[in-house]
Amino acid sequence: MTAKVSPSGLSHFDEQGQAHMVDVSAKPVTDRIATARGQVIMSAETLALVTMGTAAKGDVLGVARLAGIMAAKKTADLIPLCHPLPITKVALTLTPDATLPGVIVEATVKTGGQTGVEMEALTAVSVACLTIYDMLKAVEKSMQIDAIRLVLKDGGKSGRFEAQE
Repeated sequence: MTAKVSPSGLSHFDEQGQAHMVDVSAKPVTDRIATARGQVIMSAETLALVTMGTAAKGDVLGVARLAGIMAAKKTADLIPLCHPLPITKVALTLTPDATLPGVIVEATVKTGGQTGVEMEALTAVSVACLTIYDMLKAVEKSMQIDAIRLVLKDGGKSGRFEAQE
């Protein structure tokens, strides 16, 4: 059974243009992976608080990593048309980068399922970046969350996608 797609070609809209959750029941279960990346740009002084572990609210990167993992697991609760998925892995790396200056956040999410985990990876990065901002906003409100994007997706009918750097 193939879902009928709207005239716009967007799968989240039916033939009448109404939003709906895509029927994935006929799709085979396959291994799927997605990686997203983003960054929080801040002053060198604020970044020093992160790298020295002296931020007033505590371990900024540790808390942001946990927030990203929790967010990936809650994606279907946050994004209306996302399917709840049996996530098998969520990994976040948060890398301080003096050249930004700031923190580069990367999330990789895996599942064995009938639909991909791109939204889970993007949600994990977004919430980890927001958590970094929250933990440091008392010292710098002008931080910027920037460049959140999908960098890798593999599995399923559409196959592999790798963003051009």
